[in-house]
Amino acid sequence: QVQLVESGGGSVQAGGSLRLSCAPSGYYCMGWFRQAPGKEREGVAVIRVTGSTTYADSVKGRFTISQDNAKKTVYLQMNSLKPEDTAMYYCAARRGYCYISRSTDFEYWGQGTQVTVSS
Repeated sequence: QVQLVESGGGSVQAGGSLRLSCAPSGYYCMGWFRQAPGKEREGVAVIRVTGSTTYADSVKGRFTISQDNAKKTVYLQMNSLKPEDTAMYYCAARRGYCYISRSTDFEYWGQGTQVTVSS
């Protein structure tokens, strides 16, 4: 059973930045999802082995997903953070093509890392 491990969460003030990491990567598709208390899980960003990426509208221009194949790690650089970005962030992997809106297609998940943004 593959276990993805996230790191990099924490507490920051609005406008600040955090970088999340997840290993191991190397699957066809890697994604970041988040879930805030009382809300449904939502897709944040995905990156495919081709290098193509998809972002949620709410994070476009602020978040960047990338991967380092040598380190087998995928990153989520989060800039200009807002209080509404506060959530548990999860890394996920899928062996085939992926859609940001279809989290249930992802086969492997991490335990999550908390991101808290204060105003």
